[in-house]
Amino acid sequence: MATIASQRQFLALKLDALTETEVQEVLDYIAIMESMRRSRMVPSIWEDEVVAVLADARENRRARQAFEWEAVRRKAERRAVAKSIVHN
Repeated sequence: MATIASQRQFLALKLDALTETEVQEVLDYIAIMESMRRSRMVPSIWEDEVVAVLADARENRRARQAFEWEAVRRKAERRAVAKSIVHN
């Protein structure tokens, strides 16, 4: 416990020596660390929901539709080429 208290006191001394801009940068860094800590604790269910929402987004539906159309077009081309080879 003494080490933790002394480390916190050392940090407080360091903070006192920083400019306001530097203090803001430290606070931003702490916010990032806290955010990362929270994200590790959030269950993967949230990630599944995000993936589901993104997959259902209009752009993704359009992309899937375009991909499916392209696949059908390629199949039709292959059939047409195969038929022309057989008839020749």
